[in-house]
Amino acid sequence: MKKLRVVVIGNQAFSLINFRGSLIRAIVEKGHEVVALAPDYNDKTKNQIKALGAVPKDYYLSRTGLNPFQDIYTFLQLFFLLRKLKPDIVLSYTVKPIIYGILAAWLARVPRRFALVTGLGYIFTSTREQERITKKLLRKLVSLLYREAFHHATRIFFQNHDDFQEFCLQGLVKREKSVLIGATGVDIKAFSPTPLVQNPITFLLVARLLREKGIYEFVEAAKRIKSKYPTNTRFLLVGGLDSNPGSIKKEEVESWVKEGVIEWPGHVGDIRAWISQASVFVLPSFYREGVPRSIQEAMAMGRPVITTDVPGCRETVIDGINGFLVPAQDVEALVQVMERFIQKPELIEKMGKESRRIAEERFDVQKINARFLHELGL
Repeated sequence: MKKLRVVVIGNQAFSLINFRGSLIRAIVEKGHEVVALAPDYNDKTKNQIKALGAVPKDYYLSRTGLNPFQDIYTFLQLFFLLRKLKPDIVLSYTVKPIIYGILAAWLARVPRRFALVTGLGYIFTSTREQERITKKLLRKLVSLLYREAFHHATRIFFQNHDDFQEFCLQGLVKREKSVLIGATGVDIKAFSPTPLVQNPITFLLVARLLREKGIYEFVEAAKRIKSKYPTNTRFLLVGGLDSNPGSIKKEEVESWVKEGVIEWPGHVGDIRAWISQASVFVLPSFYREGVPRSIQEAMAMGRPVITTDVPGCRETVIDGINGFLVPAQDVEALVQVMERFIQKPELIEKMGKESRRIAEERFDVQKINARFLHELGL
C-alpha cells in the first residue's frame, strides 16, 4: 500500500495524546505518516506525540472563545497549513476543528476528509435559564456551520446513537455519509483490574471541573452520605479547572475540601493510581458526552459505575448489572444508589466483574482501532 500522509486536528495536545494516541500509533504502524495539529503544545506534549511516531504541529485556536476574528484566523491558518502539507487524509474532532478543519481541508483540496463527533458538548447541553437565549443562538450558528462542514466531509463518525439520530433528524448530516463508530476505547491490558477498596467505600469522579459534568450533584450527594456514614465513606474528585463557560471556580472546590466533603488532587497524570483507590466510579454528567473515556477506564479496571441516563453515558452501563443509571441532576437518586453499595458492599465486586467483562467486549481499543482504520481506508 502507498504511504499516505494523515493530518489529525484536535483542540488540545492533551486530548490528542490521551484520546487519539492509540489511533495515531496504529496509523503509524500501518506505515503511514501522521501530522498531529494542536494549539497548545509544550516540550512535554511534543515529545509524547513524537513517541507515537507522529509529527507535532502548532496552530492557533481559541477553544471556547466567541471572537469571530480569532476563528477566521484559525480557519485561514488551517487552510494554508493543509495546502502546504498536502495530506491525503484529514481527521478532525471536536466542534471547532471539525468546522474549520473540514472546510479548510475541502478548500485545500484534501482528497479524504473525515469528522469525528465526540459528543455534542457545552453548546448542546441545556443548563441554567439565563444561559438559554445565548445558547440557543450559538446552537443555531454552530448547527449551520456543522451542516456546511459535514456537506464537504467524506464521512462523519459518531460515538453514540443519540448524537447520530439527532444530527440526522436535524438534517445536519446525510445517513449514507455517517458511521456509528462507537467509543474511543481503552487499552484493556494497561487498564487491568486491581484489588477493590471496601473500607472506606470510596466514590471517585474523574472529569474536567464543569458544572455540566455533575460536579455539584456529586458534592451534594457526598455531603448527605458523609452526614449519615461519616467514618466509612470517602469521596475523590479528580480533574483540572477549565476555560469553558461552565467551569467551576477554584475557590469553590477548595471550600469543599476544607469542609472535608471531598479530596481534590486536581489534574493528575496517571489516572490508574486513583481508580485503584476507588470502590465505585461516579459520573453524574448531563454534558453531551460521546462515550466517556473515564468510565471506560474505570470499567476496564473492574469498577462498578453510577452514571446518568443521558446520551453517551447510558452506553456504558447495563442498569443493575455493572452499575446503576440515574436521572440527570437528581441528587436524591444519586444518594440512593450510593447507599446501595454502602449497605450491600458485595455489589462492588459483583458489578465490578461485569464492568470488566463489558469493557473487554465493547471498549477494547484494539478492536475499535481496527474498525476505524478500515473506515479510513488504511
